[in-house]
Amino acid sequence: MRHAHRVEVVRAAEAALMARLPEGTLMQRAAVGLAATCARLLTRRRGRVYGGRVVVLAGSGDNGGDALYAGAALARRGARVSAVLLAPSRAHAAGLAALRAAGGRVVLEQEVGLADFSRADLVLDGIVGIGGKGGLRPEAQPYARAGRAGVVVAVDVPSGVDADTGEVAGAALRADVTVCFGTYKPGLLIDPGASYAGAVQLVGIGLELPEAEVAALQHADVAGLLPVPGAESDKYRRGVVGVAAGSARYPGAALLAVAGALRGGAGAVRYVGTAAEEVVRRFPEALVTEGGPAGAGRVQAWVVGPGGGEGAERALAEALAADVPVLVDADGLTELARLGPGALAGRTAPTLLTPHTGEAARLLAGAADGKDGADARPPAADELAAARLGTARRLAAAYRATVLLKGSTTVVADPGGAVRVNPTGTSWLATAGSGDVLAGLAGSLLAAGRSPLDAASVAAYLHGLAARHVAGAPGAPVTALEVAAALSAAWNDVRSAAAEPEPGA
Repeated sequence: MRHAHRVEVVRAAEAALMARLPEGTLMQRAAVGLAATCARLLTRRRGRVYGGRVVVLAGSGDNGGDALYAGAALARRGARVSAVLLAPSRAHAAGLAALRAAGGRVVLEQEVGLADFSRADLVLDGIVGIGGKGGLRPEAQPYARAGRAGVVVAVDVPSGVDADTGEVAGAALRADVTVCFGTYKPGLLIDPGASYAGAVQLVGIGLELPEAEVAALQHADVAGLLPVPGAESDKYRRGVVGVAAGSARYPGAALLAVAGALRGGAGAVRYVGTAAEEVVRRFPEALVTEGGPAGAGRVQAWVVGPGGGEGAERALAEALAADVPVLVDADGLTELARLGPGALAGRTAPTLLTPHTGEAARLLAGAADGKDGADARPPAADELAAARLGTARRLAAAYRATVLLKGSTTVVADPGGAVRVNPTGTSWLATAGSGDVLAGLAGSLLAAGRSPLDAASVAAYLHGLAARHVAGAPGAPVTALEVAAALSAAWNDVRSAAAEPEPGA
């Protein structure tokens, strides 16, 4: 699992470690790891480090110092290193001295710096560190706009990206590789910041850190959360998921939600709604009825809302009245936004909400409706997308429910404060019906006994992995039913990878 810590937590851990180490040790550890990564990139690009053109963009403070020390290490191996000082009077003195001693060149003129930047084989972005807020300052902005020939390596975080949130408030430098120290930062895992970070590599520097609030699952983590039937299992012991979806206008939503639910680990799928005939024709193993959730029989979890149309109001009310976990999606979310968080008050079983940013805007407006001092302007979807971590957390707190916020980075937030960021997926998933498949899959995992946090994050992981299977490389259009059909392959990939022995074992 990739664990990401806030800047405040990292700073405290760094201070505690530096108090026990000789001065400069921590920076040297970071610079050694950074230089090693740069050397590998240069060797891959040109066959060797010697003679490679390297530009260090050095701001003030320790981030610039890390970059300067790494530049010095590369210069000692024969690279031609130029350091562009964006704050000459506040450049890291010891790092600058080390670079000069190794034969590095210092550039103060912006025109020369931009010319070097554009021709370099490798650029080290040490302009702003993890404490930076807002976009790049005017003196650094030309480097974000300039063309470049080489690889850009960000030091800890791309300059202009908020390390805690991934928000990008203005101009930012886009990296091909980000080398982060001690721990991942949330902003490297969450868009839009993640799209600026490129490939993220972690360099350990010996920090002792508390449990992280933000994490990203990997194959082994997902494999450990998958429900696997035992020898004595039957369909009821494995769990029954109820699906209330589809309408005369959107009958396909029922089929897609059931398709996802059948591949989520529950023993049976119980469908209710107007598309019962179509569902049983396509999926004869489904248990169907044309009534609502109240008369469907016993289930361990409900999925309500995909393509529900006018029937979503009744379906939501009946599902929420049941003492089982409920996943609310699509038209169910629209109805919940109209009712506000009060509709979930008094529920003892957990609730999982799966909005995209447009639905998140409506839910937040519904949560603010009637409150004294509430913002009269509803939040805009693009604003919420630019602040994905904060949006998911706001929703989870307002509705006291787990939230799976869909988008370029899917973020799962628990009302207790835990957050998981999904690392799988493809832009081809932005297709009609893919959310219905995801809802059914996550609901099935709920019925199989997984917590809302685990069900949501595992479902997002498998869903994204299945889409990659279908899209292939470099990528091609996919359909929602194709994604549903590929879920079993994704499931097997995860379990197979987790079962492989460690190298050298």
